[in-house]
Amino acid sequence: MPLEVKVRKGEPTDRALRRLKKRLDREGVIRDVRAKRYFVKPAQAKRRKKKEMDFNNMLRVRYSNM
Repeated sequence: MPLEVKVRKGEPTDRALRRLKKRLDREGVIRDVRAKRYFVKPAQAKRRKKKEMDFNNMLRVRYSNM
C-alpha cells in the first residue's frame, strides 16, 4: 500500500515532507520498520507485549479513580 503526498502548488518541499512523515507515523509504518530491524524471539516478543499490557492496565486503574 503506497502512501502518496502530492506537493501543492507553491508549497515548500519541507512542508510536504513534514506531511509525509506525519502520515507515515499515523499509519504505523515507521514503528513497523524499527521493530523489524532485528529478529526478536517469539518468547521475548510475548514477554514484552505482556509487560506493555500490564503497564497500560496499571495506568488505566490508577487514573480511573480520578
